[in-house]
Amino acid sequence: MDMRTFPESLPDISQTAGALADTSRAAMCAALMDGRAWTVGELANYCGLARSTASEHVNVLADRGLVLDIHQGRHRYVRLASDEVAHAIEKLGVLTQRKLDTAHSLRASNSADRFRAGRTCYKHLAGRLGVELAEQFSSREYLTKTWELTPTACELLSTWGLPHPDSLTATPCMDSTERRFHIAGSVGKELCTTFFDMGWVKRIKETRAVRLTDSGRATLAHAGIQLEDTPF
Repeated sequence: MDMRTFPESLPDISQTAGALADTSRAAMCAALMDGRAWTVGELANYCGLARSTASEHVNVLADRGLVLDIHQGRHRYVRLASDEVAHAIEKLGVLTQRKLDTAHSLRASNSADRFRAGRTCYKHLAGRLGVELAEQFSSREYLTKTWELTPTACELLSTWGLPHPDSLTATPCMDSTERRFHIAGSVGKELCTTFFDMGWVKRIKETRAVRLTDSGRATLAHAGIQLEDTPF
C-alpha cells in the first residue's frame, strides 16, 4: 500500500482511471453512451464475456461511481452514473489514439461507417450528423459564437416542440470521431429527444448509430439547414 503523503489534498483520479484501464470495461462504458440502461447479460454479450465475468466488471465500475447498478425484479440494469461521466468518457475518446479491435469484415466496416456518420453521444446527436447540425446552427445564426441560442433559434425550436427554448442552454462537446463540436447541454438533450420522438432520426438496430429520416431532412431543409449528401 502506498503510504506517501502529498503537499495538497487533490482529487485522486488513479482509481477512476484504473477502473477504465481495462478493455472490457471501456467497451461497456462505450456501449452505455447510448443513454439507455443495459442488463448485465446484454453487456456480457456485447463484450463477448461470461455473465459472471461481466458482473465482476460492472461491480468495479459501480464501486468507482462510473455506473449505477439498478436491481429490478430478477434483472440487474446498468447505466452511466451521470452526464459528467458521459462527458468524461467522450473527452477520453478524443484524447486516445487507439480504437477497440473489431472483426476484419465488410459488416464491421459498414457498422463503423454508420457509427461515424451519425450516433448518440449519451443524450446528444453526434458523429457527422451532430457536428454538421452544430455548424449549420452557427452559420444560420441560431447559435452565437459563445453558444447561446438567438431569438430566431428559440422561435424555431418552439415550432419543433421543444419546451421553453429560451430557458435552454447549449454547450460545445468535442466529438470523439469528428474532432469537431456537436451540441450538448440542455439544448442538445432536448434536440435529441425531439428528433427521436418526431421520427426525424431512427436508431440503426440496437446500436448507438442513428440515421436521419426523410422527414427529418425535410424539417431541417425547411429551417434552411442543408446537410451534406452523405447519408446519415
